[in-house]
Amino acid sequence: MSESLQEYREPRTLDRAADSGRRPRLNERALVMVSVAGQIAHPVGRANPYRIGYDGVPRVLPATGGIVLNHRIGDPCIGLAGDHIEPGVALHNNGREVVGPRDGPNTALMTYACIGNHARVISGPCAGQAGVVTGKHGGINHVLVDFPTKVLSRLQIGDRIQIVSHGLGARLLDYPDIELLNCAPRLLWRWGIQERDGRLLVPVSHRVPSVLMGSGLGKNSTWRGDYDIQLADRGLRERYRLGSLRFGDLVAIVDADNRRGPLYRPGRVTIGVIVHGDSTVSGHGPGVTPLLTGPTARLVPHLNPRANLAAVLDIREPAPLRDYRTLIEASTTRGRTR
Repeated sequence: MSESLQEYREPRTLDRAADSGRRPRLNERALVMVSVAGQIAHPVGRANPYRIGYDGVPRVLPATGGIVLNHRIGDPCIGLAGDHIEPGVALHNNGREVVGPRDGPNTALMTYACIGNHARVISGPCAGQAGVVTGKHGGINHVLVDFPTKVLSRLQIGDRIQIVSHGLGARLLDYPDIELLNCAPRLLWRWGIQERDGRLLVPVSHRVPSVLMGSGLGKNSTWRGDYDIQLADRGLRERYRLGSLRFGDLVAIVDADNRRGPLYRPGRVTIGVIVHGDSTVSGHGPGVTPLLTGPTARLVPHLNPRANLAAVLDIREPAPLRDYRTLIEASTTRGRTR
């Protein structure tokens, strides 16, 4: 068996005890599998290379796009010398159709891809290698895919990757007040979610107060991207241990409703996955793609340090939870900011 197939074998559950229980029922027979594809996207530069941080300092940093070789799901996403770093590979469909809007193929890729979907390289020297969808980054409109490190080092910009979309239209049959978003059935079943007294108990690595949510607010859909956790407030960041966030962490945003777009709403909770890294820009930070949203009486997050895609999908061991300073704080300590 090749290394990639070993790394992406059918995963274990996060909580093995959940194997003996009844997994949440889906409208599985009604779901449709559709193949979609994109190319590995090159980073895009702007005329001005500087990003102005919320501390007023301009910085030139790597950002979105390309192939990130040394940071994958399970790795820390705080304190990196980067801005909105996307782990693994970033996909964009550059195709144009004769019908519909010019960016229709990429919009479809963003909509159809679900976290946990299988992906496979279909062109270039790594053709046949397997990966998994780990994120959807709005604004830049990239779908993110993780591959083994040896595959990442051989992939080329422009290589085509095909995804088996499975999960669009999924519903929880016994929990009509809890909505699924961007979530592949295989992720839901392997997550370690437990049913208890009419509630779903969901493992998460962190809780996040909705007051910290920033960029991405104002959208009318949460099917095509993410919204960001602002980390400029040191007190709240330390209180909720957000300096220990990792790529792929499954997190609960408290008092947040994402049914029709991100919204502050007491008594509801949204659970999503960390898809990109921190940012120095005001209003930005680690991005969360929503997966579940519902009332707190029915959707109950509970803390588990292994609630990360790397562990849930049995890809690699996630890094231990450890608090890191943000890039701005680290720069201040070195006396580089004014």
